Amino acid sequence: MKTLEDCFGQKVRLTDERLAHILEHPEMTGMEAEIVRVLRQLQLVRRSRSDGTVRLFYEFYAQTIVGGKWLCVVVKYGVNDAFVVTAYLTDKPKAGEDLWPTK
Repeated sequence: MKTLEDCFGQKVRLTDERLAHILEHPEMTGMEAEIVRVLRQLQLVRRSRSDGTVRLFYEFYAQTIVGGKWLCVVVKYGVNDAFVVTAYLTDKPKAGEDLWPTK
């Protein structure tokens, strides 16, 4: 298990099980370091519209094995815990309240 830090200064767990699940998807091959990086150096964070305890961390990559895509790292926050749920490539960020960058 890795303990990471997000752009808000909070500790985030990335378990071996979650990382293995993410990397099972062929389009995520070679993206492990980017998953870690996106929590700290990103373009956009949005709050999930379906779960207020979930934040979606986004960074755009012009070149992935499936073309230009956004990498989304999904993190769930509890009272004293935060952990990566999943990560995936997408064509565009989901709608939701912008949390980063702050205005």
